[in-house]
Amino acid sequence: MTEPQVRRAAVLGHPVAHSLSPVLHRAAYAALGLPWQYEARDVTPDQMADVLARLDLGWAGLSLTMPLKQTVLPLLDHVEPLAQVVGAVNTVLVQPGGARPVLIGANTDVPGIVAALAEGGATSARTAVVLGAGATAASTLAALAQLGCTTPEVRARSAARAGGLLRAAHRMGVEPRVAPLAPSEDLLPALRGTQVVVSTLPAHAADPIAAMLSGMTVTGVLLDCAYDPRPTALARAWAAAGGVVVVGERLLLHQAAEQVRLMTGREAPLAAMDAALSSALATESAPGGPGA
Repeated sequence: MTEPQVRRAAVLGHPVAHSLSPVLHRAAYAALGLPWQYEARDVTPDQMADVLARLDLGWAGLSLTMPLKQTVLPLLDHVEPLAQVVGAVNTVLVQPGGARPVLIGANTDVPGIVAALAEGGATSARTAVVLGAGATAASTLAALAQLGCTTPEVRARSAARAGGLLRAAHRMGVEPRVAPLAPSEDLLPALRGTQVVVSTLPAHAADPIAAMLSGMTVTGVLLDCAYDPRPTALARAWAAAGGVVVVGERLLLHQAAEQVRLMTGREAPLAAMDAALSSALATESAPGGPGA
């Protein structure tokens, strides 16, 4: 019987030390009986071209986090339609080519967001608010469109930051309403009355919004894509206001499961990955643990 080939994969980003992707991918490979290796590598946008040029067929693929999801687009040989429309790649697949491997860009954030929201009971939506206007926000618009919401409200830190998002929305046939992210009188009614809120903001950026929720009642589902600190101030405030919270680790789990499927060609062992994630989170939150 032929032994499985050892292949490599990695998550790239800047910073990337906090990433839980190695936990998820290594658990998947172990459950699938694959002697593959997976690491985290700190890579800046200006280093990306050199990193890609050094890939060979010993590599199965890469997971990409910020700030590389858009930087990588012109460096790839082919970009899958969903990633092209969204304008963001979080997965690079390394495939056999001629003189060198063919690099294919994909987006697993969109199905990951859909699956994460489903855990909170949001399998369809007419109304939604998206906090932030970056690459993950673009994936969120595509996910919301799949749930039936094509006119979400987007809260951006500035109109200039929303330009790329609006171009992506146009490609998707989505018509978002863009408004300022800063806490304001019209933000509270928007949050109170919507079915789904997705925060794509980095750590602590949503803290001022969380403070506004004190004494307020909400009924919608919040997906907070940030998972450090754990839980975020926004997640705590939303739950206290009566809403349903889906934490960022659930998105991480589901998008990683789709990456495993694409890289290995086999169905991802979701239960094993989920167990490894739960164990890692418990260790980090324990007294004296890495997250203490």
